[in-house]
Amino acid sequence: MTLSGKAAIAGIGATEFSKESGRSELQLAAEACLAAIKDAGLSPSDVDGLVTFAADSNSEIAVARELGIPGLRFFSRVEYGGGAACGTVAHAAMAVATGQAEVVVCYRAFNERSGHRFGQANKAGNALTSTGLEFSWHLPYGFATPAAWVAMQAQRYRHLYGATSEDFGRVAVAMRRHASTNPKAWFYERPITLEEHQASRWIVEPLHLLDCCQESDGGVAIVVTTAERARDLAQPSVVIQAAAQGSGPGQMMMFSYYTGDIATLPAMGLVGKQLWGTSGLGPQDVQTAILYDHFTPFVLIQLEELGFCGRGEARDFIANGGIEIDGHLPVNPHGGQLGEAYIHGMNGIAEGVRQVRGTSVNQVADVENVLVTAGTGVPTSGLVLSKA
Repeated sequence: MTLSGKAAIAGIGATEFSKESGRSELQLAAEACLAAIKDAGLSPSDVDGLVTFAADSNSEIAVARELGIPGLRFFSRVEYGGGAACGTVAHAAMAVATGQAEVVVCYRAFNERSGHRFGQANKAGNALTSTGLEFSWHLPYGFATPAAWVAMQAQRYRHLYGATSEDFGRVAVAMRRHASTNPKAWFYERPITLEEHQASRWIVEPLHLLDCCQESDGGVAIVVTTAERARDLAQPSVVIQAAAQGSGPGQMMMFSYYTGDIATLPAMGLVGKQLWGTSGLGPQDVQTAILYDHFTPFVLIQLEELGFCGRGEARDFIANGGIEIDGHLPVNPHGGQLGEAYIHGMNGIAEGVRQVRGTSVNQVADVENVLVTAGTGVPTSGLVLSKA
């Protein structure tokens, strides 16, 4: 049995994206879910499944109570931070395709800026868990933040392929250009130049401040149902052509230092192979890509892992505005996590849906298929979304 074409996204919803929401994470989750259900033309009584991130603080039963869902036949959580994003949709799609549920809402909500901030070291390194054991090798030495972990891989990538800080900066410039024309984006009407990127302060060399994604408060939700039912609902059906999860050899929680080549992202390569194999499509068949852009260097490496260009060739692929809205592969027309908001990649899935529907504020012409990826560096996931 293949999942391809059996499930579809019927609704999307989100709160505003801010730096201080002023309300609980549970309220954010409920608001986003209600907006997605309404967008699909459904009511909470139609929902019988919920999927979220293992990191989300809002339990499925709490969200169900807030929404007034009468009962849940399916509930699931996906691990590994931002790598869970497309995985939530994959789990929901499997549930509806196999009859475990009829309508599943995927959600992620947090006060990541005004509450717990992911860039801070926490007690995970002291916990008696497998993840705590992994962290124990580096937290005592101050190697404690995602920026530092990505910076080490980025330095190796630069050494092998001659990429520069300016190459990374071109990703940031593209994302901020797209966000500047997106009224929902935090950086609406605030584009940057490459010179401004280079002048921004160092976080961990080779990462400048403007190489790092935002910290945001907000929530996003996605409604998944069968392809057949989606055709009769309020919005144009967006078919889940392929969904995949992947973890590479020697994988650890936030890095892949033990794979033999730290200038690569093996988990994303595995996801890409599954997506192209399942969908029967390839990089040449997508009109826009929504790539997880928590740090700019990993956008380059993803382009290579996913087959858009060869190893070490991404710097040339993105040159001269190659990933901008009028380039040969528009990436993150909404502005991504660098420009719109950091909601652990869920806002990227919503943008993928809008692109297929033809309703994005930065709409790419003639979209038939969209690639969406989730967290990089971690065990991850991806989607191919297509017109019905």
